Amino acid sequence: MTRFSYGPITQIPTTSPNVYAFRIKGHVDDDASEALAKFMNDVFDRQDKVNMLMDLSAFTGSDWDAMLDGDVLESRFRALKHVDRYAVIGAPDRAKKMIGLMDKIIPVEAKAFEVSGYSDAWTFVGAKSAEAS
Repeated sequence: MTRFSYGPITQIPTTSPNVYAFRIKGHVDDDASEALAKFMNDVFDRQDKVNMLMDLSAFTGSDWDAMLDGDVLESRFRALKHVDRYAVIGAPDRAKKMIGLMDKIIPVEAKAFEVSGYSDAWTFVGAKSAEAS
């Protein structure tokens, strides 16, 4: 399967077929959010359970109205059923707090990691990066 890449979002190859990892560098606009949502909806059509890792260490922000896109909303709701573990590396402070809160109320085990905890995040999702060094 072809790796996902759209604007600031690039899929990171992993050592596990059920772990989907992405690196976000810069600002995520509506089109990038929608493209990732469509990609993950396709994944959810094919796989019952997956783990996800998001590397936000170079993330600079996103368009808030992207959350109102139909594909984005659909992927977020479907993630509640299809995602077991969700790791976020380098999340902004507000996002870290939200991840901590959501971990307590949704059926997804979610955890935020500092950039220094990069390898711990990969261990949490059960894979390693398969990127060429």
